[in-house]
Amino acid sequence: MSTIISASQVKELRERTGAGMMECKKALEASNGDMERAIEELRKSGAAKAGKKAGRIAAEGAIAITDNDKQAVMIEVNCETDFVARDSNFTSFVKAVAKTALETGIQDVSQLSGAPLLGHAPQTVEQVRQELVTKVGENVQVRRIVLSGVSAATIGTYLHGSRIGVMVELDVDNKDLARDIAMHIAASRPLVISPEDVSQELIAKEKEIYMAQAATSGKPQEIIEKMVAGRLKKFLDEVSLVGQPFVKDPDITVGGLLSKHRAKVLAFHRFEVGEGIEKASEDFKEAVMSQVQGS
Repeated sequence: MSTIISASQVKELRERTGAGMMECKKALEASNGDMERAIEELRKSGAAKAGKKAGRIAAEGAIAITDNDKQAVMIEVNCETDFVARDSNFTSFVKAVAKTALETGIQDVSQLSGAPLLGHAPQTVEQVRQELVTKVGENVQVRRIVLSGVSAATIGTYLHGSRIGVMVELDVDNKDLARDIAMHIAASRPLVISPEDVSQELIAKEKEIYMAQAATSGKPQEIIEKMVAGRLKKFLDEVSLVGQPFVKDPDITVGGLLSKHRAKVLAFHRFEVGEGIEKASEDFKEAVMSQVQGS
């Protein structure tokens, strides 16, 4: 004889797990009303669903930054839609993962997945991620983590909404300068700190392009060489932090601003949600039907 499941039991299980009403009812029926076994059943089904959704492209999401007196950490967590990126379950998970990374000092995503998630112990980051997949119905992935160095005198951070995050490390104690530099990096996307940091491979590639373009000008070779050298210098300034005009005052370069404050950038990190992930075009009607059908 099957156990009768009450509405109060379903309500309790929903409050404890965040799973859907029908999923809670089925889990309670499968466990004959045993609440702890029902929770275990939901976790198992969550892992199965997470596995099925793992191959789906997740190019939306959020950047989070958290810090303490010594260090800061920045992470990117991805989901499939902007709608889920704003969901409170998702944003809470992102913040908890960032705090866990800072607390543990773990920068490797696979290692962090096995660590207890702050506020959810003894559940691990991976276990909570799987439960989140069940709740929101989308693929959710912790994509990358970066932890600031301990040698920096100041760590500046900047978040543009939740889509762009920057951390910058200075060798002097100047919070305002560090934040200004972080804001500049968010807006101007430098690749490296100084021109000397640009790879020889990239320089050679750019020079090849400039030479090919200049060759059609009909000018003498020595003039072409000067033209290419000038364009290369401009390129190196454009992609390096210290060579860029400062966004708050374009009359001075970032390098000039740093010299004025006798400061040096030791490192910087810039994350933008979904950068480098190839997004698949999807028919809107099909996407909606996919969500409705729970595939």
